[in-house]
Amino acid sequence: MSLYWRIFLLNAGVLAVATALLLGPVTVSTPVRFGEAVIVLGGLAAMLVINAVLLKVGLAPLARLNRAMDAADLLKPGARPAADGNGEIAALTRTFNAMLDRLEAERATSSGRVLTALEAERKRIAQELHDEIGQTLTAVLLQLKHVADHAPEPVRTDLHQVQETTRASLDEIRRIARRLRPGVLEELGLHSALRSLATEFTTRRLGVTAHLTSGLPQLDPATELVLYRVAQEGLTNAARHSGATRVEVHLRPRPGHGVVLLVTDNGRGPGDAPEGAGIRGMRERALLIGAELVVGAGRHGGTQVRLTVTDTAGTAAANITDTMGTSLTEAKGSVNAEVRADTGSGTDTKTEPDTDPPGPPR
Repeated sequence: MSLYWRIFLLNAGVLAVATALLLGPVTVSTPVRFGEAVIVLGGLAAMLVINAVLLKVGLAPLARLNRAMDAADLLKPGARPAADGNGEIAALTRTFNAMLDRLEAERATSSGRVLTALEAERKRIAQELHDEIGQTLTAVLLQLKHVADHAPEPVRTDLHQVQETTRASLDEIRRIARRLRPGVLEELGLHSALRSLATEFTTRRLGVTAHLTSGLPQLDPATELVLYRVAQEGLTNAARHSGATRVEVHLRPRPGHGVVLLVTDNGRGPGDAPEGAGIRGMRERALLIGAELVVGAGRHGGTQVRLTVTDTAGTAAANITDTMGTSLTEAKGSVNAEVRADTGSGTDTKTEPDTDPPGPPR
């Protein structure tokens, strides 16, 4: 029965009861007697209560659909409202569910294009930093060394100081290039990339440990890149915003098939602060491979980032890649040139990541 006929029959029933009272043996005299007033007011109250209850029951599915619409978030795909029956509300619910499915698919495709372009741009910038600025600073270092070798002693000390400043700038540029383009992921695999990431974020104020379980299932390159980027963003948030002193990175197989990535810290915790661009970026990356991302408070305080990759993640990533017409792995170029340059210059040293003052989570 349609919503129109439900409301019509409810009101018709109330009017029929009122008409029956008017045509019945009950009369109202002038002036109104107390007993007559009680009967009329009692009948009115009964009709209003019955009408309210019937409307509440009839419109309950519409209220549930309204709550589902308010809670809908394309970055957090979840359960759909049930479409029971064959009425107009059930048809509206099914239409709403189909719209959500279409919007989530379109958002995943558009996000895939954006993230692919972002990875490609990171690759280009990292390549230019290494090939252009890095090589230029390396040449400057060699020239400074040549000049310092032939300069008098007072000037030689100043030139050595300039050399150290230039070498520190070169190391910083190489560190930025490595963050922009995870070449170690391409060359050595996910385990080595996560260990290198943990070492890079370890400072005097922040200890990062990686617990990586061996025997993981075979992962496609797109899934490995998402796992690496989520771990990188989780460590960045812990180092910059949580005030944590200890962070643990866990990577272990998931029962059945798939993997689970955990990044936990002992900082202040997420609280009620709204999610920033960093967390939204992680959610978009997770959606690309059909994974589930949960960001919340840890068991012992702090913040926990949990990325669960199911057995359908690889298929989802492949389908998105085919739809976009370009692979996510194009963003991960080879680092052979960087390795050769670092080996030849002999100036590549480990640097600490930025440790900005704590602030709201991104």
